[in-house]
Amino acid sequence: MALAGVWLLALWLTDPGQDGARQPADGGQPAADQAAAVMKPEPEPEPEPAKRTIVDFRMLDLDSGWFRYEDGVVMVTGDGGVTWREAGPDWTMPTEEDAPDGLPAEGGAGADGSDGTGREAGTSGEEVEDRTVEAAPDGQAAFRTALREIEAAYLDFDPSLPIVIDGRRIAAKRVQPLSGRIGWALADEGEGLDRPLLVSVDGGHTWHQEITAEVRAAIEAERERRRLRAEEAALYDVPQDVMKPGPGWILLPNETYPGDVILVRRGEPGEVEWQGKTYTLRPYKAGYFTYLPIPRSTKPGVYTIGDAELTVKAKTFDTQYLTVTEEMEAMRRNTERIAEDQKKIDEARSHSAATFLFDSPFLKPIEGRLSTPYGYTRYINGKLSSTHNAIDLAAPQGTPIAATNDGVVALADDLYLTGLTIYIDHGMGLFSQYAHLSELHVSTGDTVKKGDIIGLVGSTGFSTGPHLHFTFWAHNTPVNPDLFFGTTPFRW
Repeated sequence: MALAGVWLLALWLTDPGQDGARQPADGGQPAADQAAAVMKPEPEPEPEPAKRTIVDFRMLDLDSGWFRYEDGVVMVTGDGGVTWREAGPDWTMPTEEDAPDGLPAEGGAGADGSDGTGREAGTSGEEVEDRTVEAAPDGQAAFRTALREIEAAYLDFDPSLPIVIDGRRIAAKRVQPLSGRIGWALADEGEGLDRPLLVSVDGGHTWHQEITAEVRAAIEAERERRRLRAEEAALYDVPQDVMKPGPGWILLPNETYPGDVILVRRGEPGEVEWQGKTYTLRPYKAGYFTYLPIPRSTKPGVYTIGDAELTVKAKTFDTQYLTVTEEMEAMRRNTERIAEDQKKIDEARSHSAATFLFDSPFLKPIEGRLSTPYGYTRYINGKLSSTHNAIDLAAPQGTPIAATNDGVVALADDLYLTGLTIYIDHGMGLFSQYAHLSELHVSTGDTVKKGDIIGLVGSTGFSTGPHLHFTFWAHNTPVNPDLFFGTTPFRW
C-alpha cells in the first residue's frame, strides 16, 4: 500500500494539465514559464531627450516675457518666469518699441491683441499703470514718455557685475536690466546649467536659477513701487522733472510770496527746518511730502530747503477800513470766550490724516463777489485790527456752500467770532475753513467729497452781512486760498 501511494503521488506531480503543460508541485508558475522568466532580457532604458539650447530671451515687463530655442520654438511667460508655455500660432515677436517700462506697446505686442504672452491685454500686473495712462490729462504718448524717463531714473542695476552661481563665475549671452534692482540673464550653453535663464533682484549682485518665494516677493515689491510711481506721475504736469530718486529736494513752486504755501517733495524720508519749526516729510505714493507755509512776516530773499533754493518775492497788501456798531466791536473784547473757542479750533487742527485725502483740483466753495481779498490789513472803526488771512465772498443768505475738495470734517460748531463754522481736513496738515454760515449740513467726523453741500451762506458771529469767510490753514498757519482754485499743490 505504501508503494502504491508513492507511485500515485509521482504520477500526479508529472501529469500535464489540460493545456499540456506540466503543473508545478506548489501550484505556482509552470516550470517552462519560470525558465522563460529567468531568460527574459531586461527592457532597454528610454533614451534621454536631447537638451535644447536657448538662444535668446526678453522680459517685456515684470510679468511677461519670452525665450527662443535654437529650433525656433518660442516659450512665453505671464507670471514672471514661474511657468513657461509654448507660444500660440498667432504670437509675433515683440519689437524694440516694447521696452520694459511697465507699459504695453502701442497697439499691443501680439497680432491677436494679446500682450505678447497670449493673455488678453489689460490683465497683467501692470493694469493699474495702464488705467493711469488712460487717465493722464496730457495724453497717452506724453505720459508714456515721462514714465519711461522716470523708470530709467529708478533703474539701479549694474549689468557689468560678474554672474556667480554656486561659487562659479558664469558667462552670459545677454544680461537685461529690467526694473529697479531686478534683471535677467541668459547663461552660455557651455556653462552646463539645467536652468540657464537667471534672475537677480539685488541689482546684479546675486543670481538665481529658480523663482523662489524670496525672488517672487522682491518682484511683487517692485511691482508695487512701479504702481505707486505711475500713480504719482499722473499728478504732475511734467512728472519727470519732479520724481527724482534719492535724497534730492523738489519745491512746488520754487518761487513764492509771503502768505503763500509751497509743497516739498523728496525721494527719501526726512525733516525740514523752516522759520523756527520742524516739518516731517510724510510718505505718499513714491515720495515724501510736507507743506511749508510762508508766513506774512517772511522777508524777501533766497532760502535753502535741503539742497534746493526757495525764492520769496516781495508783495504788498492793501488796506481795508470797516465801521461796525459798538455792540459788534465789544465782541472782540470778550477774550475769555474767544480763548475757549480757540482751544476747540487748535484741538481740531492738531489731528490731520497722514496722507493726501484728495486727488483732483480744488473748487471755489461759492461763486460770490470778492468783498475782501486775502492778506488785507484791516482797520475797524479807525483802529488797526488784524490781517485778513482769508477771502470774503459776498452772496445772498442761504446760498449753498460746497466742500472745496475731499476730506473729513474736523470741526463743525457755533463759534463766538466766526459763527457757524466748518473746518475740513484734507490731509498732511491742510485744512479749509468756512465761517459765518446760516446752517450747518455736516457734523464733526463726517467724510465729505468735493462739491458736497456742507452748509449755507449766512452772517453769524462777527459779520456785517451775508458772506462766506474762506481760507486754508497749512500746519496751523493761514495761507492764500487763491493758490488752490482749479488746481492742486502737485501742479503749483
